Amino acid sequence: MKLAVVGGGSTYTPELIDGFARLRDTLPVEELVLVDPAADRLELVGGLARRIFAKQGHPGKITTTSDLDAGVADADAVLLQLRVGGQAARNKDETWPLECGCVGQETTGAGGLAKAMRTVPVVLDIAERVRRSNPNAWIIDFTNPVGIVTRALLQAGHKAVGLCNVAIGFQRKFAALLDVTPGEVHLDHVGLNHLTWELGVRLGGPEGENVLPKLLAEHGDAIADDLHMPRAIVDRLGVVPSYYLRYFYAHDEVVRELGTKPSRAAEVAAMEKELLEMYGDPTLDEKPALLGKRGGAFYSEAAVDLAASLLGGGGSAVQVVNTYNNGTLPFLADDAVIEVQARVDGTGATPLAVPALDPLYAGLIGHVTAYEDLALEAALRGGRDRVFKALLAHPLVGQYEYAEGLTDRLIAHNREHFAWA
Repeated sequence: MKLAVVGGGSTYTPELIDGFARLRDTLPVEELVLVDPAADRLELVGGLARRIFAKQGHPGKITTTSDLDAGVADADAVLLQLRVGGQAARNKDETWPLECGCVGQETTGAGGLAKAMRTVPVVLDIAERVRRSNPNAWIIDFTNPVGIVTRALLQAGHKAVGLCNVAIGFQRKFAALLDVTPGEVHLDHVGLNHLTWELGVRLGGPEGENVLPKLLAEHGDAIADDLHMPRAIVDRLGVVPSYYLRYFYAHDEVVRELGTKPSRAAEVAAMEKELLEMYGDPTLDEKPALLGKRGGAFYSEAAVDLAASLLGGGGSAVQVVNTYNNGTLPFLADDAVIEVQARVDGTGATPLAVPALDPLYAGLIGHVTAYEDLALEAALRGGRDRVFKALLAHPLVGQYEYAEGLTDRLIAHNREHFAWA
């Protein structure tokens, strides 16, 4: 089995490598290719990756290349974890929206639109080259904004599934609070990527006992602290929202906070510099503790599970993924991409049925899906008017004065990425 990781020079990669090494019985990788145009970073990451495999006795071969076509040739699955423009572009996404009084964030709001517009054309080019090499290869997308990128891939006819680590993070957190194994915890996880709610926490499977009320009663303070939301709000909702919902539920508060501290991109850039220095140490043969602060916790385990299921291995039958709606949420079009529990096998992902959603959640899902429709159109076709309309449709913008100012800034900061600009 051959896997390729595009964006293999990311400081995330040792987390992924550690998962491949530990879970080799689930996903027996014979060859792993790390692909990245940044040759200097790639060699540092590749060297650590080989040492991790060697320490854990994994027999698989790890190679590195900056040649995309050579890297993905004959791959059974290709994992996408790239960042177009790097941390410098992310830093801009997180700062210029604040000038208009709007949240600056890399996956939602105006910054998220900028990232989608830079990313979608690049990902589609990569996917087309994968298809030419091996039309049967699966594409697993971890590249943000996952929902929009996955939809672009699916609409172009690629064999693609989107993946996020939010759900597995909740699963592990709840399992620890309940003192059970993660495999015993099933989430009623519903929504869009980075716009989800845990409507239930079930023990033993989709039909198991819902212990969410017990969790909130006994551990509500800890859960609310993780979300950076008041306990009273979580209790009032009676569900656990993704921490990304804070951008919607406490927008103005978040904007004030973001204006008083360095951007997350600046923090990550400093962390990445330190991590890369560590990766260059020839005695390091395990992922460093600092990597846990980088983000992406449990990403490797989710990725291994998904790849194993898609490739006919021993992955879980039911996983949280991003895939076509196909009637699951009746108020959305079939080709909307949602993030829910799905049955995953060699044919792809089939969403499980979900209960009727409260208008409080359905309304916001519908609103953000409309924005994603327009965002994808802007990413595929460009043009100032399309950018403006997508921003005007976003619930975190929604006023024409803001949308005008944000449109000008988005284009000005991304001209080198937009041929039409």
